[in-house]
Amino acid sequence: QVQLVESGGGLVQAGDSLRLSCAASARTFSRYAMGWFRQAPGKEREFVAALSWTGGSTEYADSVKGRFTISRDNAKNMVYLHMNSLKPEDTAVYYCAAKPGPGLITASRLYEYWGQGTKVTVSS
Repeated sequence: QVQLVESGGGLVQAGDSLRLSCAASARTFSRYAMGWFRQAPGKEREFVAALSWTGGSTEYADSVKGRFTISRDNAKNMVYLHMNSLKPEDTAVYYCAAKPGPGLITASRLYEYWGQGTKVTVSS
């Protein structure tokens, strides 16, 4: 069983930056593919960013490409989402997800573990 705890959300203005963190309890965290998803009010959960277990490969949704960066620190069992140039449409609850094994996973249905989410609100 893996527990994921997100933090770092909050209320910011358009154009600001924010860093989300996800702390994982997995003993073999370095063997997990990780991802960030988000769900805006009234909308379905959508893919934001994915990271391979080595951190060597990443993938981003078109809507955040060039603005967001996903990274991991396997020594600390942490995954981060660095968000720059935030827009009001980035407002959502952001979720961290994990799946054991290699690969770059963008489909939410393939992730086995989820955090409770952290809310990000971007005002215009």
